[in-house]
Amino acid sequence: MKIYNYNDLSKSKIEELCSRQIEDDKLVAERVAEIINTVKAQGDKAIFKYAKDFDKVDLHNLFLGAEELKAIASTIPADAKKAIDTAYKNIKTFHQSQLKTEDKVETMPGVICWREHRAIEKVGLYIPGGTAVLPSTFLMLATPAIIAGCKEIVVCSPPQSDGKTNCYLAYCAVLLGVQKIYLIGGAQAVAAMAFGTETVPQVYKIFGPGNRYVTTAKTMVQNKVAIDMPAGPSEVLVIADETAVPAFVASDLLAQAEHGVDSQAVLVSTSQSVINETLKEIEIQLNDLSRKDIAKKAIENSYAILVDNLNAAMDFSNEYAPEHLILATENFEQLIPQIYNAGSVFLGNLTPESVGDYASGTNHTLPTSGFAKAYSGVSTDAFLKKITFQHLSATGLKNIGETVEVLAEAEGLHAHKNAITIRLKKM
Repeated sequence: MKIYNYNDLSKSKIEELCSRQIEDDKLVAERVAEIINTVKAQGDKAIFKYAKDFDKVDLHNLFLGAEELKAIASTIPADAKKAIDTAYKNIKTFHQSQLKTEDKVETMPGVICWREHRAIEKVGLYIPGGTAVLPSTFLMLATPAIIAGCKEIVVCSPPQSDGKTNCYLAYCAVLLGVQKIYLIGGAQAVAAMAFGTETVPQVYKIFGPGNRYVTTAKTMVQNKVAIDMPAGPSEVLVIADETAVPAFVASDLLAQAEHGVDSQAVLVSTSQSVINETLKEIEIQLNDLSRKDIAKKAIENSYAILVDNLNAAMDFSNEYAPEHLILATENFEQLIPQIYNAGSVFLGNLTPESVGDYASGTNHTLPTSGFAKAYSGVSTDAFLKKITFQHLSATGLKNIGETVEVLAEAEGLHAHKNAITIRLKKM
């Protein structure tokens, strides 16, 4: 992990550090475009071929049905079942609270306006399954979709070597009432949900994190289908002052690093000793990780920055716009108003990012690559559309009529004006 002094960084260097560009991005885009076009043209045939090429599996069916999912789910260990149940309860409670009915507003006498939400009817959920099994993502996406009232929920996840899914995802499906899991991964899953195949239904919006291929595919199909956000490789930024615990900070950095070699873990600290001690702790804790090699490579591509004070730390954080922001300080309250760009925030030394990944209740599907400057994480709202309504009484039409007539005349849209005038004359 490289160490920088914030005072020595030029504007261009800061921009470089905040960039998540990778050298072979163009090659990835070319390959993804080819996959999308092939799936679009060949449908199921292409999906079966990619399963063999990428997943090394000869599939006989592109999905697992309810009975097979139930059988697989029955093999889940008791402790895992209990943990998933607890996480589901918290996630459901938090996302259920986001369903709110808005009040009707009388903008002027006789003019009533309001909004009502409607669920997006068909949604596609991508559950990664490459180097890690992620039942937590299943819960994070399907729970708010169900709460919102989506009529059709299409779930895609890569097949295991046996051509099935694991007991954890199967149990989530049973718990949530999801009847099918489509055994499709990568860019081909995104293409299948965007355009539909003989087996996979076409959806209106695609959700879910993934690797660079999945993220690139989502951005490429946006002219056909909506997406939640460009959620790519995971990242965390930890702001630590003298009150931070280096062992805790190291564990948080490694928790992100183990996601994948392209994950990024950034430490911004007011203390050189905290940086030094954290780096020592990283080396110690690395040895105990089952995904040591992955985490080590990610750490090698990450960095630490020494700053003069917490205000400077927040300046850098807002420019970086992290997916996960951890305030490893006892003084976190004073920093909250300064947070403008972040996907999800973890406050204090006893709040690790992993609680948000699994079970606190907040959603872990979050904007990465600086998109936290413009995107929010997934919520119940992400599965809803807001439709506006308005109703005018005779009094309302009289009160607002002249205003609309004048504006329509100014814009040269005389039919718009006449829609008001003809009603006023009739009255």
